[in-house]
Amino acid sequence: MLTLINRNRFFYAPLESGAAARVRPPGTVANVVCGFDILGFALNEPCDEMIVELSDEPGIQIINKDDYDLPTIAEKNVSGAALLALLEDSPDVKGLKLTSTKNIKPGSGIGSSAASAAGVVVAANHLLGNRFSKEDLVRFAMFGEKVASGVKHADNIAPCIYGGVTLIRSIHPLDIVSIEAPPLHVTVVHPQIEVRTADARQILKHQVALKDAIKQWGNIAGLVAGFIKGDYDLIGRSLEDVIIEPVRSILIPGFDEVKKKSKEAGALGGGISGSGPSIFMLSKDAGTAQDVAVAMKEVFTRIGIDFHVHISTIKTSPLSAEFV
Repeated sequence: MLTLINRNRFFYAPLESGAAARVRPPGTVANVVCGFDILGFALNEPCDEMIVELSDEPGIQIINKDDYDLPTIAEKNVSGAALLALLEDSPDVKGLKLTSTKNIKPGSGIGSSAASAAGVVVAANHLLGNRFSKEDLVRFAMFGEKVASGVKHADNIAPCIYGGVTLIRSIHPLDIVSIEAPPLHVTVVHPQIEVRTADARQILKHQVALKDAIKQWGNIAGLVAGFIKGDYDLIGRSLEDVIIEPVRSILIPGFDEVKKKSKEAGALGGGISGSGPSIFMLSKDAGTAQDVAVAMKEVFTRIGIDFHVHISTIKTSPLSAEFV
């Protein structure tokens, strides 16, 4: 076991090249309809799988074991950028080797880049005796999100690392608040089209009417209060976005119908997951979540777009790694 002796003096127990840790970072839902860039929650499925290994070779080596043809140059890779940030604060570490298997499709809207960035820093931290706090790990992982979208944001990374529902009160300085939530079932449909996060950001309005901002603030406050109180009706009433969704939904064929049919099937509500194209819906029980999945499938089958559906619950435990 590697143990931190004195972080302030950067004096650690010796590190053994070849030591490796495995992590399975989950998908996440960001924004949660009205909480653009500030709210997110973790899913139990799907998950990526990554192994991070201590190396005597300086820098970051990346091996991809999937078909997404992601960059292997660390500075251009989401995981690589996050690990480079961690290395900056780890003067006793020569290098790290990453073997990555992506099961969360890039561009899906369920936190693929966040899973990559969060997973590798959690695994590396496990190798280093957990010398860094969860807040430190979010800070490192945000460098990966910047590679993916051009912007450092933590609404996917924070729930991936912390588990559960998280509120990003501030990025500068970083201030993350974990929010208790009642049991919730999540149905996510991923139409097989691509919406790049950077593109989805470019189409957003730069100015917002005050009346819309006031309505959005009320929905955010209501959603957080609904989670904390376990008030399902309040959660459902608050899952409304008057600023982002009206713009981004035009990029997702069938969006309005999926939302309408899902609520008719019993969903509390939902909307675009992250920047899309995935759409998520929250339900009180597993049976309703299954009914919502059927409704989603019927819409996309009829309009002729391939899709994947995931049914999950909110993952409440923090992300952890294990030695291999």
